[in-house]
Amino acid sequence: MNCVILQPSYIPWRGYFHQIQKADTFVFYDDVQYEQGRSWRNRNRIKTAAGSQWLTIPLQSHGAHRKDVAINEMRTQSDGLWRHKHWETIRHSYSRAPYFAQYRSMIEGWYRAEGDNLAEFTIATTIELASALGIGHTRFVRSSSLSATGAKTPRLLSILRALGATRYISGPAARDYLDVVALESAGIAVEWMTYEYPEYPQLFPPFDPQVSILDLLLNTGPSAAQFIWAK
Repeated sequence: MNCVILQPSYIPWRGYFHQIQKADTFVFYDDVQYEQGRSWRNRNRIKTAAGSQWLTIPLQSHGAHRKDVAINEMRTQSDGLWRHKHWETIRHSYSRAPYFAQYRSMIEGWYRAEGDNLAEFTIATTIELASALGIGHTRFVRSSSLSATGAKTPRLLSILRALGATRYISGPAARDYLDVVALESAGIAVEWMTYEYPEYPQLFPPFDPQVSILDLLLNTGPSAAQFIWAK
């Protein structure tokens, strides 16, 4: 059974969804420490007429500066102004994209929803985006539901064992810290991702590959998989 474990992120890029597509079980790693400073947990980039632009979800200050707070404890600012700003920025930037009308109600719905839990918001939107990309076989689990123990590789191994995983699919950045020998000794093979994706029709050239999946989806619609995993 193929398993991927990744921290929940805000409207992630296409490599994140490639890992979802490759997984039989995808684990949102939501009970580990929130990364202070610049983080993909609460921000991502989209294309605009003025160039690539960050969309950043503002967080409540009492959690944003703690060193021991878990991702699933983080709260967004509750005034809702960021939701309106993000939706208006997306709408303004992509209103002329070929498939904006097809996905408008889905995206607008995210920013009209209530609640201030960061992980609840990013996990829900990621699952909905996976469905829009045609991913229907992957089971989604939250690490907080598995009572994992330990830290770093032992913690990952605890999750993988609990799920009965036989293969762990990881991004290449983990080569610096993942104890591959420990996983293989437990009967779990390790597969490393390679992110080599073709360009696609994109508004506002030059082409920028490091943007949210929204850019690909709104520009290519049902053909998006051809620019990620379909050969």
